[in-house]
Amino acid sequence: MELNFSPKFAQKIFEGEGGTYYSWSSSEYELLKEAKVGGGRLVLQPRGFAFPHYADSNKIAYVLQGSRGVVGMVYPKESQEMVLKIKAGDIIPVPTRAISWWYNDGDSELVVVFLGETSKAYVPGEFTYFLLAGTLGILGGFSAEFNSRAYNLNNEEAEKLAKSQAGVLLIKLGEGQKMPQPCKNRTDKIVYDIGAASPDFHVQNAGLLTVLTEKKFPFIGEVGLSAILVKLEGKAMSSPIYAADSSVGVIYVAKGSGRIQVVGINGASVLDTELKAGHLCVVPRFFVASTIADGEGMEYLSMLTTTQPLFGEFIGETSVWGALSPEVIQASLNLTPEFEQVFRARIKKSTILVPPHD
Repeated sequence: MELNFSPKFAQKIFEGEGGTYYSWSSSEYELLKEAKVGGGRLVLQPRGFAFPHYADSNKIAYVLQGSRGVVGMVYPKESQEMVLKIKAGDIIPVPTRAISWWYNDGDSELVVVFLGETSKAYVPGEFTYFLLAGTLGILGGFSAEFNSRAYNLNNEEAEKLAKSQAGVLLIKLGEGQKMPQPCKNRTDKIVYDIGAASPDFHVQNAGLLTVLTEKKFPFIGEVGLSAILVKLEGKAMSSPIYAADSSVGVIYVAKGSGRIQVVGINGASVLDTELKAGHLCVVPRFFVASTIADGEGMEYLSMLTTTQPLFGEFIGETSVWGALSPEVIQASLNLTPEFEQVFRARIKKSTILVPPHD
């Protein structure tokens, strides 16, 4: 079966007064299932509240929009939740073992994209959520008898506990309904502002590239993932690169537009297409990918299924071409010694982010 590598937009799963949840379907985008990765996007309206839940997949949350978001997390064997303030540019790792809820305490939309690996998911390529509350909640699945005995309630109280919430996945809280205040001292350990972090690469007229690994942010090791934020200026290029550690890449386009080319097995061009804001694109293991921004620039987050990514680069000081001996390059590419020297010199002068041509 030939896989479709074309980037996809998310599909609407639920919409209510409190907000909307979108997901990428592995049946529509089968590469998600093959690569064992997934994605979802949460849009919370002001006072929108996503019920406490856990999921079958490790993932990272990246805040695309909003300045007064709140997330609460509870871990097994812990007696108290951590309540954290989040804003645009933040990354929050969400392990499978964590119960989390999300709330928009601001006056504009809070938008969060989730990217993760689904190797242990019930549906490969998708996240499955287990809700604690609402009409799809765990409480409602048990009988009044079981709930009454488990929570030391009478049958009437047990019925009220399980059936009072008529919401499904997320709701809008009423004016004046209070929510917990964020912790003051724990945010830096659980939340990382990749948008404000010092970039690993900054090339004039080309853009920024910031790599987030376990070394920089130890808590991301809890989900076994890493992330790369790429901000390309107009017409700039992110040069061809591949993950030499066999990790899978998932690209989410946050802003702008551009083009992507991906080359796979036997040198086949598996993808040469336009990227738009909201697109999700999967780069399989060892495949080589490169992007070029349109005139207004492009910003995207790439998730990798490893905590310490290792890249193979084709230009720059650590280029694989530059490391090969002149004789090998001449024989491999059928070049004259003179052109091989020109090629090598040009490689050394280039960088991972390439400014537009004059």
